[in-house]
Amino acid sequence: MTSKFLRVFLAVAVVLAISAVAQTTGATPLGSTAAPASSAPSSSAAPAGGTKVGTININDAIFGSNEGQRDMQALQKKFEPKQAELKNQNDELDALKKQLSTQQDKLNEDALGNLKKQIETKQKSFDRALQDFQEEGGNQQQEIATRILQKMAPMIVKYSQDNGFAVIVDTSKPWPQSPVLWWGEKSDITKAVVDSYNVQSGVPAPATTGAAAKPAAPKPATGVGTGTAKPPASKPAEPPK
Repeated sequence: MTSKFLRVFLAVAVVLAISAVAQTTGATPLGSTAAPASSAPSSSAAPAGGTKVGTININDAIFGSNEGQRDMQALQKKFEPKQAELKNQNDELDALKKQLSTQQDKLNEDALGNLKKQIETKQKSFDRALQDFQEEGGNQQQEIATRILQKMAPMIVKYSQDNGFAVIVDTSKPWPQSPVLWWGEKSDITKAVVDSYNVQSGVPAPATTGAAAKPAAPKPATGVGTGTAKPPASKPAEPPK
């Protein structure tokens, strides 16, 4: 799963989850259009909403929560054997490419052709294994994000309503990828949501504190070769280490 796909997926999931909650609370979800006013007079006006604009980094909220960090560490541990296997494949491929680079002028035609064939075969095998690794890791990371977001979205709505926010904007992507050019710390509700979610989930902080893990796949071998492995995706879509 690519980082771009994860961001799009999370954005859609946030809208759907928050819209569902908002419908039950009377709030108007982002992007919705108010129903036309009825011709009949209304005996009471709808309660006024908030006026403030807030921001939240959905990625940081999900993977910065105790539950997100715990599950990412478990996923990282699960993929360690595959990570080691890929590293070995990468090292072997790198060694063959260096051998070709330094000895190609000294090898006869048969030996040179055999060496190039080995590199080509191992490169294709590594590329396939790396792609499978990235997709599997990305899919499981997406499952973690979806599960946590489904429980976190109602808290985002409640916190926003309780604190007078009319709009909450996701700042997971920096400008210019995102339309948000600048925001102040006072408008950001990420930490408040994470703190509330940690209390509600009851998941204790992981043994290793700090930012959520950002695992990466091994770097592709360098040198002369017949193929190029796909680089690991950026946070949070990177496959576990």
